[in-house]
Amino acid sequence: MDRRDALRAASALAAGSILSSCSGPSRPLASHPAASSPPPPAPQATTTAKAPTTAREISHGPRDSRKVALTFHGQGDPVLAGRLLDELARGGARVTVLAVGTWLGTQHDLAHRILADGHELGNHTQHHANISAMTAEQAYAEIHDCAQVLSAVTGTIGRWFRPSQTRHATGTIRTQAAAAGYPACLSYDVDSLDYTDPAPAAIVHTTLRAVRGGSIVSLHLGHQATIAAMPALLDGLHRRGLTPVTMSELIT
Repeated sequence: MDRRDALRAASALAAGSILSSCSGPSRPLASHPAASSPPPPAPQATTTAKAPTTAREISHGPRDSRKVALTFHGQGDPVLAGRLLDELARGGARVTVLAVGTWLGTQHDLAHRILADGHELGNHTQHHANISAMTAEQAYAEIHDCAQVLSAVTGTIGRWFRPSQTRHATGTIRTQAAAAGYPACLSYDVDSLDYTDPAPAAIVHTTLRAVRGGSIVSLHLGHQATIAAMPALLDGLHRRGLTPVTMSELIT
């Protein structure tokens, strides 16, 4: 090898050493372990409250309670509704009225009296049609539109929603109720059958035979027999040691 070949060989050897030091060994040497970097801190968990995607159904209050909820499907002759409120005031009862939106929208004074007398208002759909036969979009519109009427008349959509023309809410109804802002669909365990317009004594008998502590009773505005039955019905509840209260007072 002449001098020029020797210089080239030495230059190639030096270049290989430089490349080796930049890329580093494929694994740490035993005598010089690589220093490991501390792991990055784990992100802090955050909790975000989410609205329920499906409303629950309530058909009975606490069974050890001495309270009952008289719940009225709200529509009909406002004169009869006013007379019913008179009877409730005389009997010292507080109740929950689930109002139909088209009816409530024309009865602002009556709505204000219901609240002023210590009762509460809820949602019973906008048109009182068969909500269980509706599409999801139609059911939502029925609930939402009534909620808007309640908000315009009273300042709130109310706490309670009762489906129209069905005792029990389907999954579709419960989902749409939750979407409209209602965490519960209100059913009942005692049906007074007052909407069939029986004699007042029959309403009293049917109700008192089935009622228990924590019961939710279904009744209706706009029926003369219901008004006539109210004094005996309230007296019968008091004799059993049961106090008629609003739904919110029953379900605390």
